[in-house]
Amino acid sequence: MAAGKEIRGKIKSFENTKKITKAMEMVAASKMRKAQDRMRAARPYADKIRIITANLSQATPEYKHPFVVKNSGTGQVGLIVVSTDKGLCGGLNTNVLRVVTNKMRELEAAGTQVQAVAIGNKGLGFLNRVGAKVVAQATQLGDVPHLEKLIGPVKILLDQYAEGKLDAVYLCYTNFINTMKQEPRVEQLLPLSSDRLSQSEAEKQAHGWDYLYEPDAKLVIDDLMVRYAEALVYQAVAENMASEQSARMVAMKAATDNAGTLIADLKLVYNKTRQAGITKELSEIVSGAAALGG
Repeated sequence: MAAGKEIRGKIKSFENTKKITKAMEMVAASKMRKAQDRMRAARPYADKIRIITANLSQATPEYKHPFVVKNSGTGQVGLIVVSTDKGLCGGLNTNVLRVVTNKMRELEAAGTQVQAVAIGNKGLGFLNRVGAKVVAQATQLGDVPHLEKLIGPVKILLDQYAEGKLDAVYLCYTNFINTMKQEPRVEQLLPLSSDRLSQSEAEKQAHGWDYLYEPDAKLVIDDLMVRYAEALVYQAVAENMASEQSARMVAMKAATDNAGTLIADLKLVYNKTRQAGITKELSEIVSGAAALGG
């Protein structure tokens, strides 16, 4: 019966684990819907500021903002790594950090030094473990991204690029595709590529306005370019948070299902063990009765 008692203990333990993972699955499902709504709400803003930035950059060809000018020869590159603060979200962080590792190896093989900004505890821990130079960090962001928490760390790399101290700035995050699929990405944040600032013919016709600048075009473009870069980072964080909750919901559902399978298997083993014990006891009783009767 000692074996039976041990199996009952394991069954109880797995049942408690199943309750926890089920509760976490439901919480993640609730947060996932809100995170997806915030992510989708941020996309039109990012797209609109892209259109305005493209118009302004083309409307004033006599002035080029540092963010659209390509630097070279500094031997320094900035890397913004967006990850989660918590775990239990499947392979989400593993996938994006693998992409970050490949990018760092590629840059270091070319003789380029990397300066990193970590957004999220998991990315910060990884960068510290691999010995990367972390110049700023933003952790404990909560379930809602706040731009004021991101501006300070990101501004360090933006200012360095504007001063010509960095060749490029890359943004690493997990892009939300759907509930079952999230895609790790490494995108060039600076210099702002022509692809990002390109416009379709329909956009040019719909938004091809003439602008009146107050106080002047340079100040307006300077401020707008910074806001555009910050909007790209905010959008990446919003995409990453939506991916996090989706991945956590899927991971917790898989854990709940696995716990149910283990409980069913253990119950089967327990019943077989109990049945074998009863059969053995009956055999002993019958044998004892036969010996007494003989």
